[in-house]
Amino acid sequence: MRRPDPRSVKNTNPPAEAGILARIALALTDWTERWVPDAFVFALLATVIVIVAGVAFTPSRLPQVIDSWGKGFWELIPFTLQMALIIITGHVLATSQPVGRVIRRVAAWPTTPRNAVALVAFFAMASSWFNWGFSLIFSAVLAKEIARRVEGVDYRALAAASFLGLGSVWAQGLSGSAALQMATLGALQPQIREIVAHNGMVPGGIIPFRHTIFLWQSLASVVVEIALVTAVMWLVTPPAGCGKTARDLGIVLGKSEIEPPVAVVKPTPGQWLEHSPILNWLIVLIGGTYLVRYFMQAGEPLNAINLNIVNLTFLLLGFLLHKTPARLMHAVQGATPAVWGVILQFPFYAGIAGIITSTHLNQRIADAFVGVSSAQTFPAIVATYSAVLGVFVPSGGSKWVVEAPYVMAAAHELKVHLGWVVEAYDLGEALANLVQPFWMLPILGLFHLRARDVMGYTFVVFLVLVPVVLLLATILGATLSYPL
Repeated sequence: MRRPDPRSVKNTNPPAEAGILARIALALTDWTERWVPDAFVFALLATVIVIVAGVAFTPSRLPQVIDSWGKGFWELIPFTLQMALIIITGHVLATSQPVGRVIRRVAAWPTTPRNAVALVAFFAMASSWFNWGFSLIFSAVLAKEIARRVEGVDYRALAAASFLGLGSVWAQGLSGSAALQMATLGALQPQIREIVAHNGMVPGGIIPFRHTIFLWQSLASVVVEIALVTAVMWLVTPPAGCGKTARDLGIVLGKSEIEPPVAVVKPTPGQWLEHSPILNWLIVLIGGTYLVRYFMQAGEPLNAINLNIVNLTFLLLGFLLHKTPARLMHAVQGATPAVWGVILQFPFYAGIAGIITSTHLNQRIADAFVGVSSAQTFPAIVATYSAVLGVFVPSGGSKWVVEAPYVMAAAHELKVHLGWVVEAYDLGEALANLVQPFWMLPILGLFHLRARDVMGYTFVVFLVLVPVVLLLATILGATLSYPL
């Protein structure tokens, strides 16, 4: 918990040791906190803007555009639940007792502030490739555990480092929204699938993982980003005595977030079932058998990986690690407050996508992309556009629903590798999270910090990553041929 108002005088100014980039980032954060509304307001504004654009730039009339919005509004209900489950299953894994033991062991490794922050950054990025929801909670708990152990470490730098998985490689990993949507039947509207299919060129409009996140070009970009960001965080972390510790900020770290569960004395028969591992083991056995059979029956295992399989795998791991239904239910209950934004916003983005595809506004926007792009420059332009739009629509999945119709149509026209266009989108999508605090909110409460406390560090990483991402999108994209 935080002690009452110990730094009220300092809240409006960056610390004396902050460099010019940190001061600029903090000033920008102050401005956005005052003037920029919540992300949901952007979803509402985008709805109005797209309706106006549909009337102004297509032959459709206002009633037709509104009909398209209404028809599309509920078409992403399965995907909405799928994305919510990514957050929930990630949280369930990160707060399990076995993972807690790993966290305590890893937290004992670093002995200096720089090594501590670099370690958190590395684990945040590496774990985010597997599941960004898990990374978000795992890295935050790890950072707080390290803050309890390493004297003089800058608490703000640790908090920023724990978020860097979402600011770099998450979208290129197993829980990356765009790649999962392209590989999962039913995750996108039929109209978008038709655009991707391009008269049967891409069967079913499905792009499997082997053409997106498992491309060697994508894996190489992940390695480059992890190495670079880890080095940057090591360099920008102030030495002991120069930064702000949790104590300096008036924050009481308290007990570890992962404590042994309270034992039930003389349980009733109902409580015995809740606290017995038998049911969890049976579910893991059933689910594990299904997964083994599923992959054995698949022609290509990589093609068989989709959003539902990823969620089921992580959910079964949650059953296994939490051991009992009671512990699992408690973990899920703790995770559900983080999914309200997904549930509220995604139907509006589905409505926007319905307008864009039904009115053929996507073709007008695709023509604009083609007009300023070539096959060589298109991936970098997609990455840039994705980053810019991501500041206003901070959701990789819902934003891809909006962008996919015209981005993929332009990729066909320019004859660019479709899977790499998805990866270029992902490279840019992650950058937006470094300057948009929406996805920081679930962990900022855990740290008892505000966005302005960490944005100085994330903004420095943003400045370093932008040119690297554009180079990677362009150079690696040149090694791939159309369509897949």
